[in-house]
Amino acid sequence: MLNVTIINLKTAIKYLGIAVLLIICIAITRFFWTKNNKKAEENLENINLTNCIGDILPDIEGKKTVKISNRGSNLKRMLNTELSVMNTLIIDGEEDEQIIVENNKDENIEENSNEVELAKTGVETQKIENNNIPEKFNTEFSNVKIKNESDRQIANELLEQDLSLENKKDVIIFHTHTCESYTSSENYSYEMTGSYRTTDLNFTVSRVGDELEKQLQAYNYNVYHDKTYHDYPAYSGSYGRSLTTVQNILNNNMKADMIIDLHRDAVGSSPDYAPSVKIGEETAAQLMFVIGTDGGGLEHANWMENLKFAVKIQQKANELYPDLFRPIIVRNSRYNQNLGKAATIIEVGATGNTMEQCLTSMKYLAKVINEVIK
Repeated sequence: MLNVTIINLKTAIKYLGIAVLLIICIAITRFFWTKNNKKAEENLENINLTNCIGDILPDIEGKKTVKISNRGSNLKRMLNTELSVMNTLIIDGEEDEQIIVENNKDENIEENSNEVELAKTGVETQKIENNNIPEKFNTEFSNVKIKNESDRQIANELLEQDLSLENKKDVIIFHTHTCESYTSSENYSYEMTGSYRTTDLNFTVSRVGDELEKQLQAYNYNVYHDKTYHDYPAYSGSYGRSLTTVQNILNNNMKADMIIDLHRDAVGSSPDYAPSVKIGEETAAQLMFVIGTDGGGLEHANWMENLKFAVKIQQKANELYPDLFRPIIVRNSRYNQNLGKAATIIEVGATGNTMEQCLTSMKYLAKVINEVIK
């Protein structure tokens, strides 16, 4: 009876040992067939090898290289070698892939930041009548409407002459009324520090100037964009301060003929006034030249040259994008335009327009300027 018991016990131990070896072999086979590190870790957890080989396998956590104790059999050393190599390869591969993704992301950001969408021609253009007002003008030259509010007569024979710009590659952009802003939108929402005014330059005509600068640079113009506050903290005296700014730029930075004072138009009684035009599928704020003269008594030998520049630009705009411009206004005030042969005020939209509409306008304005000057 005792012998039978001993034999049965030995037999049980024998089969138990075989079962354990089979479990280990199955575990090893499944492990080496696993190509994914995560699946390998899951398999190691599901088949609790720790119960079989004690402390041979350490915790596989944090993507650390697996190290197996050198104690034990050749099987342990084989596991140590294979696990280390496999885990290291997987981790290195993941790190390399992550670096590639991040680098691509940075390259995409840089590429997008440098991309400039240039205006296309041959697109349908239509003025949007909502929140607009009737056009007023009292003279017209070659399909360009002009509202002459000055004491000076406009000589059509001078407007027919070609532009006489000596410097066709440098452009100065500045803002006498730097704090002028627009109607808030989802992407350009801000708190006003005055009636459609703010000192945050991300929401004023200064931001519009940034867009014009970028567009002109895409056509290889050299652009100096000044963002000095001329109407803050005091509005009175803005033109005197901007005069000093532009004179300093001309003396120290560039000798430009094209000098653009970028403004936002306003109609005090109609804050929702939004002169706009649809170009293709885009809505753009309408633009308007304001040209000064010597009618106010200040010396201004360039006023007809400035008007000629505005007329040439508007002629081309009427050809490419009809109604992008409203009628040119000519006034007695000089507006610092004596400083250049193509010095102008350009009103971009009005209080009812959004920043998006004004940024869109700059794309088409730059295209028109380039077509005239190139």
